[in-house]
Amino acid sequence: MTDAPSFMADYGERLVDNGYSVIPIMPGTKVPGRFTGGEWSPYPDWTRHCDRPTKPFEVDIWRRWPGCGVGIATGAVVGIDIDILDGALAIQIAELATSMLGDTLCLRIGRAPKRLLVYRAATPFAGRKRHPLELLAHGQQFVAYAVHPDTGRPYEWPEDSLVELPLSRLPVVDEASCAAFLDAAWALVPDEVRVNSILADVPTSTWRGPSDPKGTRDAIAAALAWLPNEDLPGNEWITVGAAIKAAIGEEGRDLWLDWSRRSGKSGQSGRSDTPERRWASLRPHSVGAGKIYWLAEQRGWVPDPALTLNGTAAEQAAQPHPAAGLLAKVAVAPLPIAPPPKPYRVPPELLQVDGALRMFVDYATASAVSPQPFLSLGAAICLVGAIAGRRYRTPTDLRSNVYAIGIADSGGGKDHARRCAKRAIYAAGLDRYLGGEDLASSAGLLTSLQRHPARLFQVDEFGQFLKLVLNQRAPAHKAAIWSELTKLYTSAAEPYIGAEYADQKARPRVTIEQPCACIWGVTVPGPFWSALEGGALADGSIARFLVFLTDEDYPERNETPASMDPPADLVTAIKAIARGVPGHSHGGNIADAMEASAPIHAYTVPLSADAQAAMAVVRREATDLLRSHRGTYATALFGRYAENTAKLAMIAAVSREPTRPVTEAGDVAWASRLVEHCVATMLREAERRVSDNDTEAKHKRLLEIIREGGRQSRSDVTRRSQFLSRREREEILASLVEAGLVVAEQESGATKPSTFYTAVAPSRPPLFTEIPR
Repeated sequence: MTDAPSFMADYGERLVDNGYSVIPIMPGTKVPGRFTGGEWSPYPDWTRHCDRPTKPFEVDIWRRWPGCGVGIATGAVVGIDIDILDGALAIQIAELATSMLGDTLCLRIGRAPKRLLVYRAATPFAGRKRHPLELLAHGQQFVAYAVHPDTGRPYEWPEDSLVELPLSRLPVVDEASCAAFLDAAWALVPDEVRVNSILADVPTSTWRGPSDPKGTRDAIAAALAWLPNEDLPGNEWITVGAAIKAAIGEEGRDLWLDWSRRSGKSGQSGRSDTPERRWASLRPHSVGAGKIYWLAEQRGWVPDPALTLNGTAAEQAAQPHPAAGLLAKVAVAPLPIAPPPKPYRVPPELLQVDGALRMFVDYATASAVSPQPFLSLGAAICLVGAIAGRRYRTPTDLRSNVYAIGIADSGGGKDHARRCAKRAIYAAGLDRYLGGEDLASSAGLLTSLQRHPARLFQVDEFGQFLKLVLNQRAPAHKAAIWSELTKLYTSAAEPYIGAEYADQKARPRVTIEQPCACIWGVTVPGPFWSALEGGALADGSIARFLVFLTDEDYPERNETPASMDPPADLVTAIKAIARGVPGHSHGGNIADAMEASAPIHAYTVPLSADAQAAMAVVRREATDLLRSHRGTYATALFGRYAENTAKLAMIAAVSREPTRPVTEAGDVAWASRLVEHCVATMLREAERRVSDNDTEAKHKRLLEIIREGGRQSRSDVTRRSQFLSRREREEILASLVEAGLVVAEQESGATKPSTFYTAVAPSRPPLFTEIPR
């Protein structure tokens, strides 16, 4: 485990909030990477982030990766990279960029005086390279926050940084203005500073490695292994030879000869053009290591992170730094402690719903003393899902059964939406859709669904319920509830067939045609998160639930709440959903359509063309996430990402127009954002609260007390941690201080020194394995 700082933990979330597409950077490099199986490796598919915003739960995962740097995928962002060590010339070209493209306050310094200026693209366009200048645009990236591999110090932002300046406030540039700047700047570069490139006047290749023509023998040899000689025309045989010679000089002769002799054409051109003679005559002038690397990358080569690609950098690393004496005298400033992450706010667009969902959220919010709009949305989704049960289906045969949990502290108004849902159902005369408020046994659950196969179960103190049913010592009839809920969730599109018993008369087999069980559970945080410590996250059983965590446990009070009577338009909308699509036969008359054994033919809610395209993107992203996080409990959550998105999008369409619903692209966009937020909530809170054992749980709980309370005296910490013995408290405090998660400060008092504790905004969040067990 490395002690390197995780810049992703410090800055990733705020950069995403500012509109930037963020990617993870391997520590000590400029290369996008991913951390799997306990080690770093290149991230070959990082370019997808150039075309879409970074998702909050991606940052929540990357921030856990040790030493993770932060890169910016360009496209909406444009970087002007001035790779010049002549200080006066670098400043002159930067000033030219300011005069031609606009004054940007976002200036990044890696190895001074080299610099990078950041702008915003009017529309994405391809980048261009004229060594030592480069226009980083669509399909490229630059490092924003990390330790520079050459200087060993963090990249600097002398003026404003991307953390302080949202994307919308960057100066806007277009392709023509950037090309004009590149031409003008290139004219200022003297010949001795220029590095010729075969790509000088064309859009850059996908190779993002060093632009210096010099390479290293190991890297050239590794790249050549990916270049079958037959794949290149004769002129490129010469080009590759010239590139090898430019990259490593005479040291590359044997590599050239071996590579040349792989070709079936070797020796067929006549004695005058043997590889040996050609090598002697090669005079490279416009190609180098980058050409070899690029050609190999086109055929699938991914450079090993251990390889040094840049020959000049390798030579410099072998020499003593020219300013070593001076640098030794300069005190290296410690890395600044980033401010704590802001509260995990609910994005306002998640509440932008319409139809019955909108009516219910407005009703539950207006009538509440402590309004909780986000929890009201969760209850509304479960309500509509239950009423729409067995009436509608997606084209992939998903149904509207939804499991969701609302979390807020005691006295925060979490129960109000549950009461509103009950009143709305009764006002519509649909009380048969309402299940019990306590699940006493698996048999009781199934009996309820036999009476009416589409039901909403609203469970109070859901965290305590989970602790009971997930406990290894739970009574059999309680433990079986969780198993039945899991099976019911996946049986909504087919008959649910219960267990067979020997005495069929006393205990007949339960069969329910396409059950639609929706669950809205409410709970306080503590019991819920502690209930997950038995492995429910890892086995995927809790992944079926959408987690609605309020961002304000104690909202401003509504001193004049509206009436608790459901509005007439809400009641009308709920009735319309229960009736389904006019003229569509569900398999029986209205009276028996909800018989548990009645054959059901649900109406297929079509997707518009744009919605189909949007869902295809969601499914691809779900697959990418599963592949990227194979072997972690996060895959259980990502496994339901596309499924829950499709369900919620259909519910939104039914809510808007139940008589002839069509799922639109906006429904898919809203649903995917909501699912992403719920997944991110689960990942973030599980990291903070879920423990593998009692010792770890105590460490996390005490750390959370210090984190939430700010700077606290020893007596305050003691008062708030009475669940610990004195010895436990002292040992845990000592380990937290030693781990760098808490700072202990001594202050002189009137009689004796006082100790104060402050939680450090960690350079990377505490991993489970770092907390003593």
